[in-house]
Amino acid sequence: MATRNAHKVDEVARILTEAGADIELVPLPADAPDVAETGATFAANAMLKARSAAEFTGLPAIADDSGLCVDALNGMPGIHSARWCGYHGDDAANLALLLGQLAETPALRRGAQFVCAAVVVDPAQGIEHIVEGVLEGQLTDAPRGEGGFGYDPIFIPHGEQRTTAQMSAAGKDAISHRGQAFRGLAPLL
Repeated sequence: MATRNAHKVDEVARILTEAGADIELVPLPADAPDVAETGATFAANAMLKARSAAEFTGLPAIADDSGLCVDALNGMPGIHSARWCGYHGDDAANLALLLGQLAETPALRRGAQFVCAAVVVDPAQGIEHIVEGVLEGQLTDAPRGEGGFGYDPIFIPHGEQRTTAQMSAAGKDAISHRGQAFRGLAPLL
């Protein structure tokens, strides 16, 4: 998998196993080159990462690009979700910045979507395939829950009272954007 994020590898491995994919999922090797996410969409960035991982390892590769699209912020942070605070991977800083930006936004205007584009690239088979998943919901005004990662503590899926950080891993996987996308890829794997 074209990521070094252990949370994401664990989550995707759970999803794929539950979907019946019989594969060994390993993270991107430490010596693999970093890929600049220069695409304008989640799908373009996921494809860049998967192609690079497949080329570096010589193995079929999967990748995703995902993020939170906030209605009141015209779809931002979107593809910039992991670096919304200005640098990559600081979940607490990203969350604090987003909550600050929404501080004056009423609950009725806090609609948001988690979006995921999942990709499989297998050069030996000539396969490049993309599946997208979307989870609609609302944002809270303060974090709730200890599970998940990223923006999970402030995202309540439609039809739920809990944030995705308050759900069990299996419960979240069953409805999540990443779960939808990778379940769609599972038959190809």
